[in-house]
Amino acid sequence: MQAYRITAGQGIGSLQRGALAARDPGPHEVRVRIKAVSLNFRDLMVARGGYLEPADAPVIPASDAAGEVVAVGAGVTRYQPGDRVMGAFFPDWIDGESDPVNTARVPGAASDGVLASEVIFSEHSLVAIPDSLSDEQAATLPCAAVTAWSALFVAGRAKAGQTALLLGTGGVSIWGLQLAKAAGLRAIITSSSNEKLARARELGADHVINYRDHPEWQDEVLRVTGGEGAHVVLEVGGEGTLERSVAAVRHGGAVGIIGGVSGFDSVPVSPLALIAGHKRLEGILVGSRKMLEDVTRLVDSAGIAPVIDRVYAFDEAPAAFERLASGRHFGKIVIRVDS
Repeated sequence: MQAYRITAGQGIGSLQRGALAARDPGPHEVRVRIKAVSLNFRDLMVARGGYLEPADAPVIPASDAAGEVVAVGAGVTRYQPGDRVMGAFFPDWIDGESDPVNTARVPGAASDGVLASEVIFSEHSLVAIPDSLSDEQAATLPCAAVTAWSALFVAGRAKAGQTALLLGTGGVSIWGLQLAKAAGLRAIITSSSNEKLARARELGADHVINYRDHPEWQDEVLRVTGGEGAHVVLEVGGEGTLERSVAAVRHGGAVGIIGGVSGFDSVPVSPLALIAGHKRLEGILVGSRKMLEDVTRLVDSAGIAPVIDRVYAFDEAPAAFERLASGRHFGKIVIRVDS
């Protein structure tokens, strides 16, 4: 089999393709021929050495893949050869609350991920792909769509008619926009690019805010919501945005902390602002397999077409990482592995 490996802390330049020995699936395992892989910001964090506990040796990167079952091990009952599947972000978090055990294993960071021609999965970590989604589209769901789902509807408890604030136009935020509109929410989205904001309008955004034109963009959020603020915020910026997100969320609302594109070195948040406004900061650690199943059902039933910025060939994987690092993307970046 062919696979890429990357060394944590040594950057995108350490991404190397090579041949690795394949193995047969063991009991309750499934071998999947990978068709497509999508990238997430955490893949850059792994490359840069800033993601949780890095592996000591080079690791196969990426966590999100779609493919076709080619072989099953003894005792497998959920899938058979020919089935189209995608892998959950946390292989062992099936349902219910997260804990240190069911979130301990994270492919593409401390253990091998999915940027390979074949991958062995435990059968319980897989979810069937509906016919409405291509392989490239399905590969965008396991991390970004589930994270947006969790922030909006699990931690955020958002309901139709309420308002969601989405920061930026990366994978999670665009998924948040699409899911929010499918569920009947009002959506506000920010960007420094008027071109990207125009595309967000086409996807249904009710209000768009260019944060270069409105550096104090939380005031603009309050203005367009009649002074109330958003019910839920998908916070991906960290330093420089978290304080504004807290100001932009309404009384009793939730700020889902998803990532820190600009880092977390200095994130001044006043506890009094949280107490006085009965506001919640919620850490969003992607989600369970059940959440992936739930969001997949909504995507299928609502006819949502995942937004893909660009599809790269397997040989072009380093260029896909560079595109992600540039921040110029709108939606998800996908690598086509097998045609």
